[in-house]
Amino acid sequence: MKALLALAMATVLGGCTMLRTTMPAAPAAGPAKGTQPAGSVQVERVPYRVGVSSVTVEQLARQHACVGPGAGLITEPGPVEVYRLQCSDGKVFMARCELRQCRKM
Repeated sequence: MKALLALAMATVLGGCTMLRTTMPAAPAAGPAKGTQPAGSVQVERVPYRVGVSSVTVEQLARQHACVGPGAGLITEPGPVEVYRLQCSDGKVFMARCELRQCRKM
């Protein structure tokens, strides 16, 4: 039984070398598709979701001189929620709402 197993293993392992195929060379220039250059930061994209306090956060943002397209919920809905709003000047306004009472973060 051991001899049969050893013969099967030798056939499987030896069969790979019998084909004598070579791997194509990797492209020499430029990073591979889907990779980041060294030193760069990957930004996570979060889909826009409306929450129960989106309007309240937008009003709070306007009080802090931030006008944007809309406040999106970035956490799961629940008693404590975090919202994010991209201001027109490029800044980001974030607010934490606990039981619909919102405060700037």
